[in-house]
Amino acid sequence: MLRTEWIDITAKDGFTTKMYLAKPDGAPKGAVMVLQEIFGVNDHIRSVCDRLAALGYVAGAPSLFDRLQPGYEHGYEAEDVAAGRAMMETFDFAAAESDMTAAIEALKPFGKVSTIGFCLGGSLSYLMATINSDLVAASCYYGGRIGVYADTKPLCPTILHYGETDQSIPLEKVEEVRAKRPDLPIYIYPAGHGFNCDARASYEPESAKLAWQRTMELIDTASQS
Repeated sequence: MLRTEWIDITAKDGFTTKMYLAKPDGAPKGAVMVLQEIFGVNDHIRSVCDRLAALGYVAGAPSLFDRLQPGYEHGYEAEDVAAGRAMMETFDFAAAESDMTAAIEALKPFGKVSTIGFCLGGSLSYLMATINSDLVAASCYYGGRIGVYADTKPLCPTILHYGETDQSIPLEKVEEVRAKRPDLPIYIYPAGHGFNCDARASYEPESAKLAWQRTMELIDTASQS
């Protein structure tokens, strides 16, 4: 029986952010930081945390929009997309680094910490893998800004997932990442953007299943090493 709660985490600048936390029943295998899309820590992101807890991990999802609008949470309709894009216009990536660092610190007592991120969170998972030596693995789903960070090699084993029909990340952008980081596994699925999320029209179950399998193989290996 997993346990869930919202906790407070405090960044180095003193700002306090909420983090959704899901814990397994029993000793954890490790910990995973789950990073949100532009829709906040919504049902989908919380369900990823719960799924990880069911597999034996403590999973935490920091609310990275709390500095802009505490408790921000949206679904996947057109108006939700517009709201999320509007939030990104003033999103502070440097402050987000501090909030994610605080999340990692809060998760460290539960074991080795990995990260999984989706969309915005996919880019941020990659970024944190390049700057935070406490992470042991990173799985990055359809992160549109990974190319911005890809000149820097991650400090931990990292895998990238993209959809071949993702209109927001065309394959030429994926190939630019591959050219910069030929050392990384980059998986391309017969799917579009957001294929992992069963609340989206773009959900593609077979691609989601395979990407999750690869993700858990990575995290299980890193957590047990």
